[in-house]
Amino acid sequence: MPYTIAELMEANLLKVFGERDDSKREAKAVEIYSEDVTFADPEGVATGREALTAKAKELLDGAPGFVFSTDGPVLQTQDLGHLAWTFGPEGEPPVASGIDIAIVKDGQIVSVHTLLK
Repeated sequence: MPYTIAELMEANLLKVFGERDDSKREAKAVEIYSEDVTFADPEGVATGREALTAKAKELLDGAPGFVFSTDGPVLQTQDLGHLAWTFGPEGEPPVASGIDIAIVKDGQIVSVHTLLK
């Protein structure tokens, strides 16, 4: 089943970067990212699904009890999606926020850039 850009953006945030179960995270990554996906944030660039899921795992392992939440609707145009998010202890005010911007090709994310607010 092909995903919409909105579905891909939400899956990137909640089902990969927000998923603490390694098997579920990796299975979702195969569905939504191209094999050679690039992920860029202020810390650098990761290339490939394995590197991206390792980045997500590292982030979650360093923040036990923290959850990602969407902070508004997905915005999109042509092959580009944009989703604002927050991150923090569940049930408490967030400690971080940012924006994910992704390029989609052939129904998968090929590039994700994360900007921190």
